[in-house]
Amino acid sequence: MELLVDVPPSSDAEFVSRFREGDRDAFTALYRTHSPAVFRFAWHMTGDRGKAAEIAQDVFVWLIHHARDFDPERGELAPFLAGVARQFVRREQRRARRWLSFDERAIPAEGTDAGRAIDLKALRRAIAALPLRYREAVVLCDLEGHSYEEAAALAGCAVGTIRSRLHRGRELLARKFQRRKK
Repeated sequence: MELLVDVPPSSDAEFVSRFREGDRDAFTALYRTHSPAVFRFAWHMTGDRGKAAEIAQDVFVWLIHHARDFDPERGELAPFLAGVARQFVRREQRRARRWLSFDERAIPAEGTDAGRAIDLKALRRAIAALPLRYREAVVLCDLEGHSYEEAAALAGCAVGTIRSRLHRGRELLARKFQRRKK
């Protein structure tokens, strides 16, 4: 008598394949593996935890209905899901069409311990206030740690474009945190 042992899948492609065949546990494993990164990306892009949670959920609901759109021959699942999240973020930005204003009062006074460190909340608001093309480059490279090449692939542009957008985004952030000269 032969015993059948359920061997866990060794790759995302295998999980997706099992999910396509109706294996709900495979989807659960995909969700648990990739949802934190999708949420983090959406949070950095929107500056809003609630919107980020909605976008992350939308990405996985989309995956349920479009699992066949993932082609493991073209790349890994993580960048694929980041690209889907990017589209949901852009859709949300088009819908909202409002930018967060930067509150200069959130910058601590010079000479205090708090003044030496950038207020994280103010930094998040400043990043969220950047124009989308610069914010995307800052989030992908500085916050998510992607290489220029990976960020360019995710953003659908040339490596040089990512580099210039990142430079400009960093420059805009630096200006927001410089004290005004009298």
